[in-house]
Amino acid sequence: MTIAIGDTLPAATFKEKTADGPVEISTEQLFAGKRVVLFAVPGAFTPTCSLNHLPGFLENRDAILAKGIDDIAVVSINDWHVMGAWAQSSGGLGKIHFLADWDGSFTKALGLEADLSAGGLGIRSKRYSMLLEDGVVKTLNIEESPGQATVSGAAAMMEQL
Repeated sequence: MTIAIGDTLPAATFKEKTADGPVEISTEQLFAGKRVVLFAVPGAFTPTCSLNHLPGFLENRDAILAKGIDDIAVVSINDWHVMGAWAQSSGGLGKIHFLADWDGSFTKALGLEADLSAGGLGIRSKRYSMLLEDGVVKTLNIEESPGQATVSGAAAMMEQL
């Protein structure tokens, strides 16, 4: 079953690269008592993710935060080394959270996994964005195609804030 507007995020723990090395960060730490924009990508360093989806959120970071958002995070089924390298190479390190859902358990709990084996990627996340208030889904934007980042992009999210 896919998560829906009004649902609370399932409890999960991610790994994130910091200047001090990897840290574990829970959904409780990330979302409790906060308004957070969370978006997901099928894979770090993949073309649509790196050239379209992530850059929109980085470029609009300050405008999003100015609308009363406490934090922005991106999640992908990748390990924390890959997510950390992507954060560094994209210029996003320290600006938004780059969350490693290393085993896909969070994505599967949301019901948002996608089998991209035909493209050589295996089980990944669908591309989506959501606005969360205290861990409750207020908006949910799921892309029909993993190669598109329009309904889940930063511009669409800005219109919803």
